[in-house]
Amino acid sequence: MNTQDRFDATLIDFSPEVAAARADGRPLVALESTIISHGMPYPQNVQTAREVEAIVRAHGAVPATIAVLDGKIRVGLNDAQLELLGRSPDAMKLSRRDLPYALASRAQIIGATTVAATMICARLAGIEVFVTGGIGGVHRGAETSFDISADLQELARTPVAVVCAGAKSILDLALTLEYLETHGVPVLSVGQDNFAAFYTRDSGLKADFRIDAPAEQAKFLRAKWALGLGGGAVISNPVPAEHAMPKAVIDGFIAQALAEADAQGISGKAVTPYLLARIKDLSGGASLVTNIALVKHNAVVGAALARALKEG
Repeated sequence: MNTQDRFDATLIDFSPEVAAARADGRPLVALESTIISHGMPYPQNVQTAREVEAIVRAHGAVPATIAVLDGKIRVGLNDAQLELLGRSPDAMKLSRRDLPYALASRAQIIGATTVAATMICARLAGIEVFVTGGIGGVHRGAETSFDISADLQELARTPVAVVCAGAKSILDLALTLEYLETHGVPVLSVGQDNFAAFYTRDSGLKADFRIDAPAEQAKFLRAKWALGLGGGAVISNPVPAEHAMPKAVIDGFIAQALAEADAQGISGKAVTPYLLARIKDLSGGASLVTNIALVKHNAVVGAALARALKEG
């Protein structure tokens, strides 16, 4: 018996738009909510969420932003719910381990889903494609801290394709790719041979396969899942060149932010939001512009893949 067989359907609520798309068999694209509550400041977070949803619609798919509100998994959010997430400083950052608590607590929790939690919820909703900014990964210094994002293990177990601008460049990208390889998670690159590095286009590290066309990406995923191979796939889509940051510049900001986080004893799931906010300040807002641009670009690629999976 799999997780879906045991799932209590009363714990999930579909927006009218998502429910209609499911009934009609139209392509859906899952979107996370941590990027709204923890990844960007207000009001850019809510504005970006709405713009990304509009891009998905404009490219022939239906957006399904996911969060936990009022003790239910909400698949598809209305404007008021997006605004609530964007304005709530105490929104809980939900990964796999946190979902049961947020659902059991009912109205007490405003929960924003991470990559891992969004994958779980997308799977329960029957959505095969998920668009985010960058996945989590192996943190620098993980050989002593053991700080490895739950996103990577979720990619190994949950069959959802994750379109991203690679892994966040605050991480140890080489070890992140090694971890994904060990757990059999394929990394596909779009438009270049190398894995993307979030703020910059090229990590200097090879992706497993370069597959540019959405139809070919869909064939790859269908073959993987038809073989009974569990888990998802990473679709690495580099930030548009005009919005990429110079590598030496962003590396300097990251080094400073990491040192400051260490000095302040910031650890666990608080690290990434702190680093993103601090890098934004150090860059004078330039990193936020890049972050917004790469998410929008991923929405275009994700919508095309969702359509190809339906057409195939």
